[in-house]
Amino acid sequence: MQAEEHADQPPLDVPFDASALDATIGSSPAGVAVFDTELRYVYVNPALARLNGVPAAAHLGRYISEVLPEMDVRTDVMRRVLADGRPREITTSGRTWVDSLIERRYWRVALHRMEQDAQVRGLVGIAQEVTATENERDELRRARSYLTLLDNAAAEIGTTLDARSTCQQLAEFVVPVMADAAVVEMIPQEDGHSRREPPAGVVRLRRYGAAAIPELSGAIEPYGGQGAEIDYQEDAAVPRCLAADEPVVVHLTGDDEFGRADPTPERVAAYLAVGLHSAVVVPLTARGRPLGTLSLLRAGDSPPFTEGLDVVVARTLAGRAAVDVDHAYRYTHEHGVARELQRSLLSEPRVPDSGIEIASLYLPAGEGALVGGDWFDAIPLTGGRHLKVMGDVMGHGVEAAVAMSNYRSMLRIMAEDEQPPHRILERLDRAVERSGLDRAATCLVAVVDRREGVCEVASAGHPPPAFIDPGASGARVARIPVGPPLGTGLGGYVTTVLPCGPGTVLFMYTDGLVERRGEDIDVSVHRLSGLTLPVSGRLEDLLEEVVDRFADTAEDDIAVLVSRSRGY
Repeated sequence: MQAEEHADQPPLDVPFDASALDATIGSSPAGVAVFDTELRYVYVNPALARLNGVPAAAHLGRYISEVLPEMDVRTDVMRRVLADGRPREITTSGRTWVDSLIERRYWRVALHRMEQDAQVRGLVGIAQEVTATENERDELRRARSYLTLLDNAAAEIGTTLDARSTCQQLAEFVVPVMADAAVVEMIPQEDGHSRREPPAGVVRLRRYGAAAIPELSGAIEPYGGQGAEIDYQEDAAVPRCLAADEPVVVHLTGDDEFGRADPTPERVAAYLAVGLHSAVVVPLTARGRPLGTLSLLRAGDSPPFTEGLDVVVARTLAGRAAVDVDHAYRYTHEHGVARELQRSLLSEPRVPDSGIEIASLYLPAGEGALVGGDWFDAIPLTGGRHLKVMGDVMGHGVEAAVAMSNYRSMLRIMAEDEQPPHRILERLDRAVERSGLDRAATCLVAVVDRREGVCEVASAGHPPPAFIDPGASGARVARIPVGPPLGTGLGGYVTTVLPCGPGTVLFMYTDGLVERRGEDIDVSVHRLSGLTLPVSGRLEDLLEEVVDRFADTAEDDIAVLVSRSRGY
């Protein structure tokens, strides 16, 4: 831009010998200006002319606002110096006519009143540019705020084992401290579900998080919330960031650059309308594998992103979040595998013969919890007898589910010899010790003899069974010796014979049904004595009653196996 020169300058009352002044300070590296009492320029040295990008003669007789319309000048302070004669220093900022990549420059100006013959004749201003110093101060302030940001990141990002929650936390965390808007987009994971393939030359991501200042939320929200698929051309900033695993800084100064950076013309138009001008895209990478990107956007008066501190901090935050997202992905995968394995092992037990009724129940502690090692089984024996087992492997996750499978398989082998329950547990205990399984388990084995109307029971660290007799006003909780959990190699199991005639319900369960934090286990188990057969007499209705009475307060997985015989 160029300043307009006045063709006719008004006559000036110059209170000094301009040639003498020019000889004295004309070569000074500091910019010097002299103003009359109306604050019009009457002298400008060559240094100030160069700073302002306007010839010295074009200043004369004009006000600062005429010469430098984009300069923020404290004329009120200048008038106070004229009034009281006390020198002052001020900081001015803005833009001159000199081409510069710096949006706003800063000057420190000393102001002195000029007097002659006891009369106020004008004002002298001596200016020194301090843009670098001010920028350094701004960088220091930003660095301090970013350090605080990084300190707080661990407490606010990745607080759950859910990838989408982590991505949303990241987007919200950086707005407005680092950006006016932020989006987190992830490479779709292989989850076994069919998915729409993107067209050739297009990179498709899925948006997991988005946040914006109120002024921009209307422009961001219509173009994809959590779960939305976002398509990018291969030369856009996001795919380039993923391909190189390096940050990409984009200054959106023209429609062509904006079109490359954003996926659709509609989105480009919306973003241009709200003044988006700068973006930085950083990769989310964990264990050497790209997971997605964090895109930070700035608009309006916000400064453009730089290759320095902005990128370093954004990449550090993205790296931390990527680790949390990777943990969430791995947890979800493990959770799914364990669920499928447990579901296959907890299918409805095979009914030993037509004279036996069996019903079962499994309730995980919560959707967010890793599956446990609860299992149950029913195995037919000879002579009208059948074996039922309820077990609980210590721990959760895939390892617990695999251990559960091993326990169940070994117990089925042990049952083939039709030994008493305590013998089965002893052999299983030794087999587990030899197998190298590093997870102990509790187990309750019950052999029901329909001919004799009895039930032989032995426990390896497992809660006792309960029996609900026909017409009884409550359940009887068995009192039986309890041996050590399986896998300890200690043995010492005892079989107890209990009455279990036709129509009596054998009630077996894991400790998650009754055990409550801070409560004695005997008190917890005694709660089962209130169970009765429902009016319908159906075992399924009994299980519904169990859910109603115990599920809401349960703190662990619940497994229940109920059965009864019809006689022989």
